[in-house]
Amino acid sequence: MKGSLRTRLMIGALVWMMAVLVAVIAGVVRLTRNHPEVALRHGTHIVMGILAVAFVGGGLFLVRRALAPFRSLRGSLSSVREGRSQRIEGDYPTEVQPLVNDLNALLDDRERAVERALTTAGDLAHGLKTPLAVLAQEAEQAGAAGHDELAATLGGLVERMQRQIDYHLARARATASARAAPGMRCAVLPPVEALVRTMRRLHAERALTIDVDVSPAHDIRGRREDLDEMLGNLLDNACKWARARVAISSSITSNGDDAWVSISVDDDGPGVDPSMRAQVLQRGVRLDQQVGGSGLGLAIVSELAELYGGSVTLETSPLGGTRARLQLPRL
Repeated sequence: MKGSLRTRLMIGALVWMMAVLVAVIAGVVRLTRNHPEVALRHGTHIVMGILAVAFVGGGLFLVRRALAPFRSLRGSLSSVREGRSQRIEGDYPTEVQPLVNDLNALLDDRERAVERALTTAGDLAHGLKTPLAVLAQEAEQAGAAGHDELAATLGGLVERMQRQIDYHLARARATASARAAPGMRCAVLPPVEALVRTMRRLHAERALTIDVDVSPAHDIRGRREDLDEMLGNLLDNACKWARARVAISSSITSNGDDAWVSISVDDDGPGVDPSMRAQVLQRGVRLDQQVGGSGLGLAIVSELAELYGGSVTLETSPLGGTRARLQLPRL
């Protein structure tokens, strides 16, 4: 651990005081050099001036060196915020080290809280999976036995419970993740490639063309699981509505000190009327009941993006259908 910051500053101040004292003496010598009865040698004031300059320089160096740990701490905090590190590294003066230790403890506590939240969400999902499967099976058996009304009721209840569970679990996980976003970074291209492979298999019979134009250098501040959730919903929605083509691309935008990654998902489908775009982002809203889905996909994306300080908007796509633009913070 480095020495005391107080000691370093006191030494720097003492050196400055010595510089002032030497400068005063040099001034007195200069003023009195023409009076032999009180003057010192003629070159004394020159030596004193040199010493004064040396002491001033030494004092500045010592004070600057004493404050160097704060510059290092600022750099470490920036690394944590930008995702290059998850802890504040290095040794600091005795007055600063307790603060660094507390910050690291806080970061550790937030990470553990996120892990507990993710574990709880997973346990809840697993615990509800079996009862819902049993209810779905009962609905099928009721339908097979000719109880169509009962089967439809049970089936509707199962679907409603499942989508509500999916929605709230995704939101709970994302809330925990977004609060721990400092220190978390995720490249955009790997999840895009994985999701595109999945969508191509799911829609193989339609022979959809899915174009990818995402830079490997683009990354966002957040967890891979949450980016998977958002991009998965956007790609799934685009593939459902597309006639033959879907495209996903990324770009970087900046606003002052803030940098953003914009991810655009385009389709060549029928598009969304501008008057309906805001409603489509709300929970449970579906434009066409004939198209599969719960109506929660875009709402989940919207709320997840907002938790990370980003946004999702619907626009007219150059392909003729809808463009979903997801904007997330990069730094």
